Amino acid sequence: MKIKILMVCLGNICRSPLAEGILKSKLDPSKYIAASSGTSSYHIGNLPDPRSIQIAKKYGIDITNQRAAQFTISDFNTYDLIYAMDNSNHDNILKLTKDNHNKNKVKLILNELYPNDNLDVPDPYYGGEQGFEDVYQMLDKACDIIVTKLEKEH
Repeated sequence: MKIKILMVCLGNICRSPLAEGILKSKLDPSKYIAASSGTSSYHIGNLPDPRSIQIAKKYGIDITNQRAAQFTISDFNTYDLIYAMDNSNHDNILKLTKDNHNKNKVKLILNELYPNDNLDVPDPYYGGEQGFEDVYQMLDKACDIIVTKLEKEH
C-alpha cells in the first residue's frame, strides 16, 4: 500500500504545489503518492501561480498538471501525513478534527528543518521572484528530510 502525503497552504497555488512537485521528484511513485491542497476555496481548479511554475521548471520539475483543490475532512482518511506550510493553515486543518489519530498526521513542514521552532514558510504571493526562490530552497531542504525519514520507516 502506498504512503500518501498531502502538502497544504492557503490557496494551493504557490507553496503547496511547489512542495508537492519537489516531493514527487524525490520519491519512488510505486511507493508514495504526493498531492497538495489549500484551506481556502479561492483558487479551486486553477493552475499554480506562474511564478511557482517558473521556479519549479528552473529545477527540472513540471507542476503544470496540478490544479488547486480545497482541503476537506475526508483528506484525513485519504492521507497518512499532512504537511502545513504555516501555523495559520496548520491550525485551520486541526480545527477540522477532534480525533487524535488525525491530529497526529498534521505537521508543520519547516519543523523538519528546524524541529519545534514552528516556523512558517513565507507566502511568496505578494513578493518578488526572490521570494519564490527562497521558498523553493526551504521546501527542497525540508523534502530531503521527509524523504530520508520515509525511506527509513518504510
